[in-house]
Amino acid sequence: MDNNTNNYLADFPALNQEVNDERLVYLDNAATVQRPRQVVQALVDFYEQDNANVHRGVYTLAERATKDYEEARKKVQKFINAPSPNEIIFTKGCTDGLNLVAATYGEQNIQSDDEIVILIMEHHSNLIPWQQLAKKKGAALKYIELTPDGELDLTDAKKKITDKTKIVAVTHASNVLGTVTPLTELANIAHQHGAVIIVDGAQAVPHMHVDVQALNVDFYAFSGHKMMSPMGIGVLYGKANLLRAMPPYQYGGEMINDVHRDESTWADIPFKFEAGTQNIAGAVGLGAAIDYLNNIGMDRIAQKERELVNYVLPKLIAIPDVEVYGPQSPAKHTGVIAFNIKGLHPHDVATALDMDGVAVRAGHHCAQPLMEYLGVTATARASFYFYNTKEDADQLINAIKETKEFFNIGTV
Repeated sequence: MDNNTNNYLADFPALNQEVNDERLVYLDNAATVQRPRQVVQALVDFYEQDNANVHRGVYTLAERATKDYEEARKKVQKFINAPSPNEIIFTKGCTDGLNLVAATYGEQNIQSDDEIVILIMEHHSNLIPWQQLAKKKGAALKYIELTPDGELDLTDAKKKITDKTKIVAVTHASNVLGTVTPLTELANIAHQHGAVIIVDGAQAVPHMHVDVQALNVDFYAFSGHKMMSPMGIGVLYGKANLLRAMPPYQYGGEMINDVHRDESTWADIPFKFEAGTQNIAGAVGLGAAIDYLNNIGMDRIAQKERELVNYVLPKLIAIPDVEVYGPQSPAKHTGVIAFNIKGLHPHDVATALDMDGVAVRAGHHCAQPLMEYLGVTATARASFYFYNTKEDADQLINAIKETKEFFNIGTV
């Protein structure tokens, strides 16, 4: 990895290829990112040298596997500045972590006539669990609206969050609009009313420095595959006092203390929430991904993505007949950019761009209430990561112009 030139492509074999006789430009990083050789090698090393189940074996291989697994937990703790590794729960992903909280803390604490407050721009993984919990418990589900520029409306948030609110569940960064949520302000409002704040951090942790203590959030979930780890591994951070008071999410091996014929007791956190054999190799891979990100530096990654957005967003907005959703100012935007070309379905746009080697996503992006709010059924979405370049941005812009010309849409 060359930290002096920002040339990371050598570490990512998947990015060094052509599609449809064009240089691949991978701009679907909001869905999943590519893996560097270092993470792949960490998986190979684990399976070839340390593969064993964790925590129960006293033989050397099992002790090495346990050390690898728990070292990964400590890396996560330090990466998000959690107070203790015991507050780090390994999950299948962000969706699994949010469902864990809904099925435990939510079931335990939400009653009839309570309120759950979320954002209109939530991903379905941070919407449906609360929607279904509210229906089951007879609670009210309330949505915080957006400003005309696509930012969270703090004035509306102060109206929606009341003394009846028990849970405020929000995304840290939108997977459609590129909007960053003012978490510290929301956490303060929630706590003033006695509510807990639960955060979907899938679009934030890979792209910016996240400090859960400074943010003062109660729960924070994110996925590994969006930050270069293997798929199938994720993290839920929770404050220790809340986690200890919650019932288990699943039952079986590993999560118990004592089991008798008619009664069982549970292990302490984090093991109470890690029933069965976990994705040990996935955790090791996540630890390797964190090492890679730390070697670059999260501030540097954020700066690189800001530079890309500063470069590409004005160019995209300037193209006639292209509508860009979310904040129009690059300073208020992550590397996620949703757009449509007038008169073309987003799927046709994505197919046309693919013919020029540019990989973007098209659809409702698991955010159908937001699509309804925007008055569209779907959008195309280009999402950047630190390994993308201005050359990638230019290829996107040129491909959009060629697509407009091919379909005879307005002026180029």
